[in-house]
Order: sequence, then C-alpha cells, then structure tokens
Amino acid sequence: MDNETNQASAMAHILGYARVSTDDQDLDGQKQRLATIGALRIFEDVVSGKTFDRPGLTELLDYIRPGDTLAVVRLDRLGRSLRELLDVVETLKKRGVALLSLEEKIDTSSAAGELVFHVFGAIAQFERRLIAERTRDGMSAARAKGRKPGRPTLDQEKLTAAMLLVKNGMTPTQAARQTGLGRSTVYREIQAGSKA
Repeated sequence: MDNETNQASAMAHILGYARVSTDDQDLDGQKQRLATIGALRIFEDVVSGKTFDRPGLTELLDYIRPGDTLAVVRLDRLGRSLRELLDVVETLKKRGVALLSLEEKIDTSSAAGELVFHVFGAIAQFERRLIAERTRDGMSAARAKGRKPGRPTLDQEKLTAAMLLVKNGMTPTQAARQTGLGRSTVYREIQAGSKA
C-alpha cells in the first residue's frame, strides 16, 4: 500500500444518518447505535413520510468525501421507497462512498458488500426499463384508440386572449382562469415575451 493510499484511508470517516418520520418518534436509539460503531458525526432528519425534502441527508451528502462510509441503522432510513433508496445508493457509488447498514448487515466496503452495489444498480436499471416499456405500451394503446399521446396542442386564440388580459392589468393567475389555460402556460408565455 503506498503512502497516498495510507493517507486516504487514514482520513476516511464513518458518518451516520438517522431519520424518523414524525416529531413524536425518538432519534436517540439510532444515534446511539451509530455512535457505537464509531460515527464521527451524525446527521439527522425528523420529517413527514410524505416528503422527500431531507435537509440532514442533503447536508451529509455535501459533507461526505470519497472513501468515507455512510452508516444507517436500517436501509429504510435512506428512502421510503425502493426508487428513493436506489437514487441515494447510486449517488454514493458514483462518489466513491461506502454504505453500511447495521440491521441488514450490508457493508459495501467489503468485496461481498460491493456486490450489493451491483445488485442495486441492476434493480435500478431494470426499473428504468420497465418504466420505458410501460410508457411505450401506453402510447401505443392511445394511438390504437385514435388518441394522440403527449400534451394537447396549445390554443393560440386562448393564449392571445390571456396575454391581452394580462396587458390590461389582470394577474396571470386570473387570466389563466378566465381563458381556461394553465397558470404555468401563461407565466411561460409572459417570460418568453419578455426575452423577445
């Protein structure tokens, strides 16, 4: 092992991540287990299960460096769904960060654990292909029924009327409601007009 490799491994850290879904749950149990395995720092989130906005995880991902290990008590702390878990795992792999899950006994810094990263990658690829196939099948079915898949074409008369209403002092939201257009469509057209 050369000197540079020794320095890199000496500087590598275990960083913990703990998450609970609501304020009435306690992070202490997770934090204690992560501290026991030598987590240098523990990032935490107390968030609703309905949102994926997790500032603690975002901060950890900004802080963590190649060669470090992200430790969790259970894999479900990283994501509420397989898709979310796969996204985080893919990010870790790309950045050269190992994953350690205590409950599932997964340690991707080992040779056997590296296989787990490959399995997760294969699952993510499989899921992407399934989604693409379903989309193609849905579009084919729509065409067979005589429908044109995709966004409906924009009614230029409605758009012109909405822009006239905005020009005469109506808010974009009111103009959208009045003409039956989407609010984002009206705002997009206003921005396109201001750039022209």
